[in-house]
Amino acid sequence: MGTPHPGSPPTGELPFFVYGTLLPGEPNHELFLRGRTTGERPAVLPRALLYDGPGYPYAIEGHGRVHGTLLTAVPGVYGELLGLLDHLEEYLGPGHPRNLYERVVREVELPGESGEGADGPGRDRAVEGRPGHGRAEEGEGIAAGAGPVRAWVYLAAAAVTRSLRTGGSLIDGGRWVTGRPPGGPRTP
Repeated sequence: MGTPHPGSPPTGELPFFVYGTLLPGEPNHELFLRGRTTGERPAVLPRALLYDGPGYPYAIEGHGRVHGTLLTAVPGVYGELLGLLDHLEEYLGPGHPRNLYERVVREVELPGESGEGADGPGRDRAVEGRPGHGRAEEGEGIAAGAGPVRAWVYLAAAAVTRSLRTGGSLIDGGRWVTGRPPGGPRTP
């Protein structure tokens, strides 16, 4: 469970783009990511839409932008983190009929030092209590203003996407609002 499933594209240890309850300040960040990530930084997923779910959001392909955080696994815990997130997101393998989400590789945009980004002009979010972990340091794989970065993203699975497109509630602006009432541990 700690390695990419057969049939997944070759990727190496890609960073993860998160946009819901795994964001800093949300419940699953503390449960699943604390101590396992480094280089957390605001980012944007282009060509995607964000829909409200039962206490957590779903991102799908579309003509919009989803705001979130790009993060890298601490050296030595990548396989563990990948397995934890696959389990959390109910991802059983590419195209599996019981998937809630599909884990896919997408290009994610990073804000520039003075450009607009996930949290506004040139703002980086430091990881509390971890000096030197707001903006990625050189060699960490998430460089400031580096342009698009390939990352793992959990998008809604096909059946969920069909349901959202026909009767889902679109989140205007593509930004998950923190501090929502807890819906239980879940999602990206």
